[in-house]
Amino acid sequence: MTAQDSGDGTGAPTDEADGKEGTFLVTAADENSAVLKDVDDGQVHALSSNPGVSEGEAVAGVVAPDPPLDVSWRLVEIDERWTVSVSASDESPTTFAREIAADQAEGDLTRRERAGEGELHVLTVPADLTEQAVQDVLDDAEATRSRAARLGVSRVEVRSEPGLVVVRYLP
Repeated sequence: MTAQDSGDGTGAPTDEADGKEGTFLVTAADENSAVLKDVDDGQVHALSSNPGVSEGEAVAGVVAPDPPLDVSWRLVEIDERWTVSVSASDESPTTFAREIAADQAEGDLTRRERAGEGELHVLTVPADLTEQAVQDVLDDAEATRSRAARLGVSRVEVRSEPGLVVVRYLP
């Protein structure tokens, strides 16, 4: 068995020099380069060139070390790409979110799968800190976008009312 043979009879590569498949968040980009973060393991990949991606996009594909030094990476395959938007909504939390919150203590977080695609995060907070909690979610856009990319969704909506913050990960 070679370093590039998984031993499972398929000859599938296991050596990272051959590439790494995953979902990545573009955390920085300019016309000459880009930085991708693996949304599953957090590994950062500085690209030696920009294949046309923009900050805030999610990319499902394959990165590989850029020869000859293998210190930077290149995006060798793009299976899918999408932009992840993060915004506050003027809409109130749904009845379902309020029902979840009613069973929580202040400071608790409940995660629920949405019917269909996505996820719902219900956070109970002190009423006087609601606006700050919403702002904290919006300010941590990289973490919020990473979770959205991991879930395969393109939109994050934050709804609130005094004492309750709901983060909706939507297709």
